[in-house]
Amino acid sequence: MTRRWIMVGAALVVAVGLPLAAAGPAAAEPATTVSYRSNAAAIWYTGQGFDTCSAPSIATMQAWNASPYRAIGVYIGGPNRACAQPNLTASWVSTLAQMSWRMLPIYLGLQAPCTDAVGKTKITPSQATAQGTASAADAAAAARALGMLSGSPLYADMENYLATDTACRTAVLQYLSAWTKEVHRQGFLSGVYANLSSGALHLSQFYNSTSYARPDVLWMARWDGSSSLSGWAGISNSQWSVHQRMKQYRGDHNETYGGVTLSIDNDQVDAPVATTTYGYTVTSTTPLSARKGPGTGYSVVRTLAPGSTAVLVCQTAGTKVGNTTVWDKLSDGSYVTDLYISTPSATGYSPPVPGCRYPYQVTVSSLNRRSAPSASASVVGTLAAGALGWIRCQTSGSKVGTTSVWDRLADSSYVTDLYVATPSKTTYSAPAARC
Repeated sequence: MTRRWIMVGAALVVAVGLPLAAAGPAAAEPATTVSYRSNAAAIWYTGQGFDTCSAPSIATMQAWNASPYRAIGVYIGGPNRACAQPNLTASWVSTLAQMSWRMLPIYLGLQAPCTDAVGKTKITPSQATAQGTASAADAAAAARALGMLSGSPLYADMENYLATDTACRTAVLQYLSAWTKEVHRQGFLSGVYANLSSGALHLSQFYNSTSYARPDVLWMARWDGSSSLSGWAGISNSQWSVHQRMKQYRGDHNETYGGVTLSIDNDQVDAPVATTTYGYTVTSTTPLSARKGPGTGYSVVRTLAPGSTAVLVCQTAGTKVGNTTVWDKLSDGSYVTDLYISTPSATGYSPPVPGCRYPYQVTVSSLNRRSAPSASASVVGTLAAGALGWIRCQTSGSKVGTTSVWDRLADSSYVTDLYVATPSKTTYSAPAARC
């Protein structure tokens, strides 16, 4: 437990059938909507990661390309962030993205009033809600300054505290609820890093409470050497069930790759990571039209000069141009055909540029995923309450309640939009494209 608290803080540790959902739409809480910006996209990473107190140099990260890790936790801000961050700049973030590294933005904000750490700035119980809101706004500003876009997750680091102190628990839950609501209002996903025996357990116990907004992702800490993302004591596998979990399973130790040694914690990741931009060259010989949507039928909003740099956020399917149906979403929210962009693939998608996705939480206890946008289409699976529906695009289908909008998910199944926490329950919700 030495490094995190000395340097940063102590280690933390539907039924298949005809019904569309098991219950009616939930209230605004616990599943609050995310106000994605026009340039938003979200991506998840599944695999091994690590976190370390200070962001390493680019040279170190190049050496660590020899490691099994492809995700790194970075401390972007917070009053309890103790390590200097001379390397952590927008340029560093952009360079790591081009190197195919994924980043986990951590904000070391106010800590529990009953934390077992010494010398940390703590939550004032009577101001917990206001402080959680202020912390989220500060984290969002820090993320944007580093070039992390709307749709990125922001992880509030809540270190271990006395779990049996109910007043302290209430202050933590109020702070984290306000954090989630403001992070969502700012256009980001909400994550929380917490110890299995305190913060993580309490978030699980109040998972469906209408008193608190539920975070989108749980980064659970328990240094037991097990990297499993299921079977957590006291936490149901149905909670945070769709690319919404991480575990820090080994604490402070040294590892060496490419001749460079770092002191790290080990993480197993199946969760959202930061959305960044990727620069490529416009290869057309005439000005390239950037359109309002991914298709030639959308209006032109501007043009890009031949040889200029196109700043990509994500890629999606659209009308076919030449030999490709891939369209590139740019940092201003407009789209260009990938045919005239110097991405590696001439016909398909080009990692590390992610696909365009917009996740929102499911608002009912069990939501059927269907093979087509219709209440009569076959059921292919279910999503539990609080699971993220990773929306690729939206389309019209059979009417359910107040809406005819259906969401096509990342796995190509469909769910009615009525039971997903998108902004509108009657029409389409920007910035998701039409299918």
